[in-house]
Amino acid sequence: MVDAGVELLAEGGWPAVTTRSVADRAGANLGLIHYHWGGLAGLKQAIAHRAGELVFGPLTARLLEAASPQDVLDRLPAMVSPPTDDTTTRLTVELIAGAVRDPALGDVLRESLAEARTQLDAWLAEHLPEAPPGTATLLIALLDGLFMHHMLDPEMGSAQAVEALVRLAGHAPALAGGAGAADETA
Repeated sequence: MVDAGVELLAEGGWPAVTTRSVADRAGANLGLIHYHWGGLAGLKQAIAHRAGELVFGPLTARLLEAASPQDVLDRLPAMVSPPTDDTTTRLTVELIAGAVRDPALGDVLRESLAEARTQLDAWLAEHLPEAPPGTATLLIALLDGLFMHHMLDPEMGSAQAVEALVRLAGHAPALAGGAGAADETA
């Protein structure tokens, strides 16, 4: 039934996800929704969790498969390219919209993002131990932001943005020194 709900979410957004529509799509008894999930709210949380796995899981996996920080940078342009299927785009939009509108769905998305950050923190500890705290959050936010920009503007190239990131990272000590000096004089 969760898969049926994900299909409905991609097709018509959260308003299309009703107990009746999910049961009909799944070919199941309506009462099973209440039995397994306690009602529509619980089912929507399960749907949000599965949709999050489908949307964000592959991106996290590609990061974790990288052999080195340079490999991550090499993978970024392809990772933030606009999805080739409308389903991923619609699920992404609906997950964010649902999280903003419904605190319970927001909790599901926050848990998914926290898990991704935890996994990426472990990868960073192994491959880039000198990375400052917050690096996993920054990388995930970068991916999310570029991904969303690509969804809105598929013609946008990400190569320049990734190159800018590499250049900024190369200047990080100078930038940090400049920021610290400016803070001390204020």
